[in-house]
Amino acid sequence: MTSTIHIINILGWTGSALFLLAYALVSLKKADGDSLLYQGMNIVAGVFLVVYTFILGAYATTGLNAARVAIGLFTLGRKWLNQR
Repeated sequence: MTSTIHIINILGWTGSALFLLAYALVSLKKADGDSLLYQGMNIVAGVFLVVYTFILGAYATTGLNAARVAIGLFTLGRKWLNQR
C-alpha cells in the first residue's frame, strides 16, 4: 500500500512540475502556446493530476485538470487539421 501511495504522490508532483515548466517555457518565449511541446506537457501533466486528484477525492480539481487535458487535445487536433 505504501508503494502505491508513493506512486500516486510522484504522479501529483510530476504533473505539477510539468505544468510549471510548460508555463515557464511559454512565459520565457521558449515555446509557443499552441506548440506540441507546450500542449503535450500540459496534456501529460493534466492526466497525471487527474489521477492524483481523483484518488484524493478532490473532484473539483479533477474536473479542472480534465478540462485542461481536453483543451490541449482540442488545440493540437485543430492545429493538426489546419496543417492538412
